Amino acid sequence: MDLPGPRWKKGKDGKDSAADAAAYPMSGIVAELQASLRDSQAVAILSGEGGDAVLPVGTDQAKLLNKASFGRALENAGEEGQWFQLGPEEVFFLCHALKCIAVESGNKKHIGEGELWDLLTSISEPFPEMYKAYEHLRLKNWVVKSGLQYGADFVAYRHHPALVHSEFAVIVVPEGKAFGARCARRVQVWSDLLCALRASGSVAKTLLVLTISSNGCGVASSDCLEQLIVHERTITRWMPQQCREQQDKPRTEEASRGVQRQRTCRQEASREEKGDTREGVALSYWGVILSFTVLSSILVYKLKL
Repeated sequence: MDLPGPRWKKGKDGKDSAADAAAYPMSGIVAELQASLRDSQAVAILSGEGGDAVLPVGTDQAKLLNKASFGRALENAGEEGQWFQLGPEEVFFLCHALKCIAVESGNKKHIGEGELWDLLTSISEPFPEMYKAYEHLRLKNWVVKSGLQYGADFVAYRHHPALVHSEFAVIVVPEGKAFGARCARRVQVWSDLLCALRASGSVAKTLLVLTISSNGCGVASSDCLEQLIVHERTITRWMPQQCREQQDKPRTEEASRGVQRQRTCRQEASREEKGDTREGVALSYWGVILSFTVLSSILVYKLKL
């Protein structure tokens, strides 16, 4: 079955935003953001116990972060700069994948990539597979946001959420000994899958299941990310009526042709029957004339005698 296409939002002029997205592709926006943060040596500061971080940026960088849809702007920003709150996956993506920010603790202590990985995995046990799924989609230029309100791990947008609705509700399923008991918690029975499928379908999204395979490696360090394998599977409901319509169409045409053939045969039979009737009438006419002629001859013969 064909997957539904993107649902672009309407602009102020009443036209959809597909042209705007094509003019400013997400890959170009992220590349511009990466260069800007790297040149300014941006530093994110970890805040709280959830693995979130706060990133102070300038006005131009704030616009780029908003266009690339990273984090969310905090309201207590100053005139010269702005603060963006980043989630754990966003912080590690900017630090590890794009290598455009540094990370510090609340007391200004620098945190290296390895230390940051250990910290985030200690805060959230499923962080390795969640980050791998996030990175996998982000590197393909999808905008990835939390899917909690849709009963999923993430939702994926083709471009900025202001321009288009999300297309996929993403569920992350770990696979392998390295993930321990977490492998038995996600979509292991049909009822879980059906619930997720119903929930995603009710909000016009396609269910995307990302299976993260450990491939025999551990997840103790960020070095495992290059060895983790991501399998993509989209799951859609089978619509029997659509298949019936596709199958019944040739059957209907064949039945129509059969009816036409029967009608033609009846018309030919009717014409033949009419022809036989005409021939019978003609033979009867000539038979009467012949009989009358014979009787007249006999009568004349007897009169002569």
